[in-house]
Amino acid sequence: MKDNVAEEHLYLAFSHQYRDSIFPLHTSISLFLLSYCDCKLFKVFLVPTGEDVGDQCVAKNLAGDLEVHLISRCQLPVVVQSCSLPAVVVKDDKFCRAGLSVVLRHIIQKTFEADPSKKEVLELLGFKKTCLKACAEVSQWTRLCEISIPLAVERFLTASSEHCQAIPPDILLLERKLGEPVRVHNDDKIRRQKLQQQKAGAKAAVPVLGEEATGELKPEVHEHPPSSLELSVAFSKLLAQEAPDANREAPNIRRTKTSDLPLLDHVFAEGLYFTVADLVLLPCIHQFLVSSKKQGKNLVNLPLISSWYRRVQEVPGVKKAAGKCNMELLQLPELVSAPEEQLQDSASVPDELEEDHEDSHFIGGPRPTMTKLMENGIEAKFSPHPCPSWTLDWTSLPSAVSPGEGKMSQDRALRKQQQLNNLVAAVTKLAKPGDLIVDFCSGGGHVGIVLAYMMPSCQVVLIENKELSLIRAKDRSDELGLNNIWFIQANLDYFNGTFNIGVALHACGVATDMVIEHCLRARAAFVISPCCYGFIQNTVKFKYPRSHQFKEILSYKEHMILCRFADQTAVQLPPERRLIGKQCMGLVDLDRAWAAEEHNYSVQVISMEPESCSPKNNMFVGIPTECESI
Repeated sequence: MKDNVAEEHLYLAFSHQYRDSIFPLHTSISLFLLSYCDCKLFKVFLVPTGEDVGDQCVAKNLAGDLEVHLISRCQLPVVVQSCSLPAVVVKDDKFCRAGLSVVLRHIIQKTFEADPSKKEVLELLGFKKTCLKACAEVSQWTRLCEISIPLAVERFLTASSEHCQAIPPDILLLERKLGEPVRVHNDDKIRRQKLQQQKAGAKAAVPVLGEEATGELKPEVHEHPPSSLELSVAFSKLLAQEAPDANREAPNIRRTKTSDLPLLDHVFAEGLYFTVADLVLLPCIHQFLVSSKKQGKNLVNLPLISSWYRRVQEVPGVKKAAGKCNMELLQLPELVSAPEEQLQDSASVPDELEEDHEDSHFIGGPRPTMTKLMENGIEAKFSPHPCPSWTLDWTSLPSAVSPGEGKMSQDRALRKQQQLNNLVAAVTKLAKPGDLIVDFCSGGGHVGIVLAYMMPSCQVVLIENKELSLIRAKDRSDELGLNNIWFIQANLDYFNGTFNIGVALHACGVATDMVIEHCLRARAAFVISPCCYGFIQNTVKFKYPRSHQFKEILSYKEHMILCRFADQTAVQLPPERRLIGKQCMGLVDLDRAWAAEEHNYSVQVISMEPESCSPKNNMFVGIPTECESI
């Protein structure tokens, strides 16, 4: 095992304990993963959310040999105080990781780095190591696991008995997803094996554990052991055995079209393989099932969740981790599914939890929509650039400040410098000494590092979900010796600090609206350049159009037509088409500007100078109206 280079501190919220779980459930989930990974690399702190939580209460209810310390919110490192917990930070450092998925993925990676023999731990990240990597703001699956299910179970447990009879809609949504066909990498081979077994009337071999798999890693034997091909494949991977291989495919099997092959069934939450998503869901579903059992609920409407819960207990190490955390896992009987019509009646999922199934393949050009707006007096309009010729003296700046420091062509680096000139000029006009400036969706820190270097009297925070990008930004900052900059790896929703100016260069799709929302909530000024208009779509939090004026004229579908054509601004396109794309960009951003003005902001939509610096060359400058007179 490798020596741990730097001590990392893990901060977990602590509100109360209920039965065998610590709440909020994000804390129980984090502790469960630490137990499953047998990870003791982190110094763990519980941060009480209330006033009257004593050491004895915590020490009594924590399981295993994990040493835990109590700390008040005001004692947290300053960078952590701006984040929702859980959060991890290297001791005395300014790099913070916040949010459940980001923290869990970090625990897994650090466990494997410390002990590379724990390959089963790294496998928790799934194929291409992407499990729960997508932001909850854009991934319905991440949102369900990370946010919706834990919150739904917490509400279910705290509701009075007369209000908690119904199964939470998010639990029903999980049941539905467990019934959807599984798509995995290279599933064609597995599906052909399944077809061959079906035609032969044979059952897949049950994974047999040899002597080397005995002891702690031996899964418990059930009266009804796994018998399907999917189960054999899944447990072979868990036990590091060779995947079951059928005899050579018959010619008729090889000739079968992919569309005619049988679909694969779920074994675990994300499909065939056990991942961190299962470890996130287990403490939540466990609490839900325990409470349901105490209330005498019939779980006939949740046969897939019940089967999944039983199956997860067979995974090596799960029962041991549960024992450390004082989780008394239930032994559920096999359930017979309710009649189809009963399931349909009981498993209805509210519209707000469903994905938006409106037709995304819009037919026709933007001219009818643009004409409709024009007839109502609405056209794209751009404010004059306040300082079109302003530029940084890039030749006099250290190389680590310049975007060309990275792997970037000379031409692209020049255009990036031109983009930065526009944003830095706008922020310079707004900023005052002592201001806190947040660079949202910071990527490799092109904007934030320039701002921190040019404005040493301001504090700059970089927020980015991609770890490698943020690490590159920190390396550049360290090279420059900057001490007025922090780094937060997190989804935007996990940042809840106050700040004075929000900035974002090419925030993709809905991310632009998320940044605007953060700024409105903090009553902060903002300088934002949008990007990827074609990725805009209705989400749980954001509906389009955004402003009252546009909502009165355009439908969602008409607005999406504008968004799709707003991406038609590439230099390779004919000039007339690029002009239409620019007008569509202007209309989409006008809608956003008017929506912000409904919150007492003054917003200008400006074209960057020179416009050739980027096909996506729009820029918002928004100021709270109460600040305009200051």
